[in-house]
Amino acid sequence: MPVFEEILSRIQSDLSDSLLKSELYRGETTFYIKKQDIVSVCKKLKSDFGFNYLADVLGTDRFTDEDRFEVIYHLRNLTEAWFLRLVVLVDEKDLAVDTVSSVWKTANWEEREVFDMYGIKFNHHPDLRRMYMPQDFEYFPLRKEFPLIGIEGSIPLPAKE
Repeated sequence: MPVFEEILSRIQSDLSDSLLKSELYRGETTFYIKKQDIVSVCKKLKSDFGFNYLADVLGTDRFTDEDRFEVIYHLRNLTEAWFLRLVVLVDEKDLAVDTVSSVWKTANWEEREVFDMYGIKFNHHPDLRRMYMPQDFEYFPLRKEFPLIGIEGSIPLPAKE
């Protein structure tokens, strides 16, 4: 693990202009990245540090007044078995982040899921459309204000038997 600590230190140094803060919790490192820098940071992590696998992209609704949403990226370096988490804070007034699908093709589907469930748009995404909900569905089911029982009449349901 000392080798990874040195790499983390190098990453922090290289990304200092894009880094808002970093956290270490239970042996896992999280870097909070400026929203406008996410693509360049991901390219650098892939090319210079070997984070060649995007394991997941997900969203969270923190239900706060500022920076309500987070887009979270789980990165792996498969050669060295390193794990790194990146977080981008997204304000409700500007629900858009640049896509990283040009860095990892798997981001295409994962970003679509975040869009479908939270309404966060990904700029320059090659195919940003809903995955689970109908295209004309006007709500986002994983937002905190969405009722657990759904919204009556918002989507046609099968008849009860």
